[in-house]
Formats: sequence, structure tokens, C-alpha cells
Amino acid sequence: MAELDHREGEQDIEKKIVETRQRFTNEFLQDSTEKYDSRDVERLQSEDALVEGYLTWRLYVVDDALKMIDESLQWRKEFGVNDLTESVIPRWMFETGAVFLHGYDKEGNKLFWFKVKLHVKDPKTVLDKKKYVAFWLERYAKKEPGMPLTVVFDMSDSGISNIDMDFVRYIINCFKVYYPKFLSKMIIVDMPWIMNAAWKIVKTWLGPEAISKLRFASKSEVQTFIGPEYLPAHMGGTDPFKYSYPPLPDDDFQMPLCDNGPVASEDEMESKEADAESKDALESSFSSEVAVKPKKVNFLEDSLRSEDNDKGETSAKYKGARKPLTTFKGHLLHVSPAEELSFGSVETERKSLIILSNVAKNQVAFKVRTTAPEKYRVKPSSSCCEPGASVDIVVSLHGGSQASPQDRFLIMAAEMENAGSQELALFWKEVPKAKVMEHRLRCHVLEGAKPTGTPLRDAPVDTATSGQQELSMVLMRLMACNSRLEQKLNTCLWIQKVLTVLVLVLLMLTLLCLYLLGTSAQPS
Repeated sequence: MAELDHREGEQDIEKKIVETRQRFTNEFLQDSTEKYDSRDVERLQSEDALVEGYLTWRLYVVDDALKMIDESLQWRKEFGVNDLTESVIPRWMFETGAVFLHGYDKEGNKLFWFKVKLHVKDPKTVLDKKKYVAFWLERYAKKEPGMPLTVVFDMSDSGISNIDMDFVRYIINCFKVYYPKFLSKMIIVDMPWIMNAAWKIVKTWLGPEAISKLRFASKSEVQTFIGPEYLPAHMGGTDPFKYSYPPLPDDDFQMPLCDNGPVASEDEMESKEADAESKDALESSFSSEVAVKPKKVNFLEDSLRSEDNDKGETSAKYKGARKPLTTFKGHLLHVSPAEELSFGSVETERKSLIILSNVAKNQVAFKVRTTAPEKYRVKPSSSCCEPGASVDIVVSLHGGSQASPQDRFLIMAAEMENAGSQELALFWKEVPKAKVMEHRLRCHVLEGAKPTGTPLRDAPVDTATSGQQELSMVLMRLMACNSRLEQKLNTCLWIQKVLTVLVLVLLMLTLLCLYLLGTSAQPS
């Protein structure tokens, strides 16, 4: 019964998508095709997820979704969003570090930072600033399609002069209209009490969908949403990250651990592999007393021999690895799973399998990177895949490490036209970025899994320590609330005093007026 309801729900969504596309073509494209960028129209006609995003954000009311699509696509053409690059935006905006993407919240959503104190209202630069925000949003949308963002307004050391209501309204519209289903939550950190009136106005622009995603937090409270590893020192965090330009800060993907330990760099990895092969060849020549030539890549004889020898190893390697059920279809590789690698705390849940299938005409080189290289072992982390073939990659948690929703994996792939004559290290140095296919996977922590932490977290001493930490956090919150209440009380008392003085002044003026009227009324 549940499956039947689910199918009917999917069919209803498909009908809504078809209806939205047909009505958009008939009602909006019929009169004028110059209102929109043809690339955006093409995406709308081909990507179901995009149309569904608009429908979901407008509670599946087609009329409302169409209005949103019309406004969104017009804005994209007006701002030239599809063609926004670093060269289009003034360099000084990147250098200020007022806006950037970095880190993840506790739910695994990317953090979009706004340093409010660095913003100065200036009508001459407002258009460039709006394009600057659009650049970051579009950059992330292309890298992680469908993944929501958590916006953080860092209002430390900011004042009334830093508040630009028009710019704030634009940022809200970006999430309310231009990028549907993009906002996870909006955290306003350390807001001065004097700005309460301004934010009351902002709330009227948000609408019910966005108001539910609004969070106000002090420096001590922000850790309920974001872990200390992604918070700066002035918020009580331990993140050493400091924004600098160039280059633009990214997800900081690094090579994960291979079976022999951490890989310091790609060049070192390649040289180590070469040294290992030479060493194996030398040792075998001594043992067999026959000179053996160094191994060459992609020899059929070698692959057949290794296939027989590694059958036992392969079965042991894949034992307990979670097999993927979904597939992302890229132009070079099909990647399974499509979105998530699942991990748990039980021994049988500490491995996941990534399957790469080559759908290109030539050999494809690939490498796997992660944002947490100290946690994961990946085998193989870098290699090649023949046309029509598949490669199984085992990702396993290292030691007592625990997976976190904040952890990400990046799969990079590029077609090798002259595979036989080029080494991997040299190939990755020379291949143009435009020819590299990138696909990101996030981590899914299974229910019942332990939270990210040290292997000794369950020890009695650690439990007591964590209890003390929680108690201190509660006390800090109470103190922060008490401080805010004191501020409000002092403000109220000050207002009460002012009002009392005003009442006394008015009373005295009234008495004076009455006296003067009485005096003037007496006969001379």
C-alpha cells in the first residue's frame, strides 16, 4: 500500500513537471524569447530536478512556480549569471574576504560566510557586489547541484553603518526566488541589540518558508549549529583557516590514505609506486636468479597472472563493503553511488564501495580525494580505467575514526588520448581543468552510529569530561541569556527614566499654560 502511494506521488510530480514546462513554453516563451538566456531555458526543459525545485518551493502550485521561474530566469540574464567569472568581478572584492564558502555545519551543509563588518554601503559598487554574491552561489550550484547551503552572517564588530537594507533584501531574494530549495538555514551571529529594528523589517521580506530557517545565536550558542573545527577563533572555534586571494578557497580536498599510509602529494605517490615496482622486480630477480625486466603498465600477460593471484585478496578486500544502489551518469564515468557513501559504527558498516564505469572511447584516468584524509583509506586512490571496463574502489574508515556528514569525497576523471606514452603524474599536471570531470560524494552516517570523535570516547573519564563540557555549555548559554536580559532591562529602565522626565516636563508645561490662562482671564 505504501509503495502504491509512493508511486502515485511520483506520477503526480511528473505530471506537474510536464504541465509546468508546457505552460512555460506556451505562456512565457510564445511572446518573447529574448527575455531569457537560451542556456537556462534548455536546462529548464531537460533537468527535472530544477523544475521540481521550483514546484517544491511553491508547494506544487504551478501558477506560483511559473512566476518564480519567470523572475529567476530574467534575473539570470540581466546579471549574466552563466558567464560570471573572476575576470568579470573587480579583484578588490575577492581580496576583502567579505563573502566566501568554507566549512560545513553539523548537518553536513556547506557554510556561506558574510563578514558584515567588511561591507560598506556604496551605490557605485552595489551592482558589482550583487554579481559577486551571484558568482559564489552559481559556483557552488555547479559543483554540488541540489546540495543546500547554510548562510552565516558574522556580525562581530559591525554597526549601523554596515547595514545595507537593499543588499540584504537582494541576498534574501537569491534564496527565496533565484535559487529554490538552496537554503538550509540562516544563522545571524552576535547581532548588536541596536539592529533589532532592522531585522524586524528583514523578517517581513523573508516569507514563512525562510522565517522558519532563521536562527539568532551568540558566539557561545553558535556551536549548537557549527562544530568548533569550522568556527574561527573569535567565535570560540579552532579553525585555522584564513581567507586569502588568490586562489579562491575551495573544499580543500586532499589525497586520502592509501594502504601504505598517507600520500603527501601526487608526485610523491607516483614516485613511491615506481620505487615499489622496481624493488619488487629486483627482489624477484635475486630469488629466482633470473634477471627480470621492470613491469610495464597494461600488459595482458601481467593482468591475467595478477587476476589469478589476487582472487583471494579481492574477496577479502570487498568483504563487508556496502554496495552502491544508485548511479550518477557522467560523460566519462558512471559513478555508483550517485550521492552518498554510507558508514556506521559496526565493523560490517565501516567500508563502502565506489564503482567507476568507463563510458568514454579512450582510457580514463581517475583519482579520489577527500576533505578528511586522516580518516579514510581508499584503494585504489588513483589509477586508470579501460574503455567499457569498471573499477571497484574500497573506501574504509581508518582505525577508530568515525564518519561525519561533513566529510566529502571528490572523484576527478579525465580522458587519456595517448594512454600508452604518458605517466599519470605528468598527465594530471598537463591536463586542462576544462577537460576534467568532477563528481562529489557526501558521507551518510547510519542510525545508531557513534558521533565523530576519538576512539576512547566511550571511556568513563571521557564520558565525565563530555558531561562537564555539556554542563559548562549550558551555564555559558544561561550566562549569555542573563547578559542579554540585563541589557534589555537596563534599556527598559533608561527608557522609563526618559519617559518619566518627559511626563514631568509635560505636566509642568500644562500647569504653566493653565496658570497663564487663569491670569489672562482675571479682569484688570
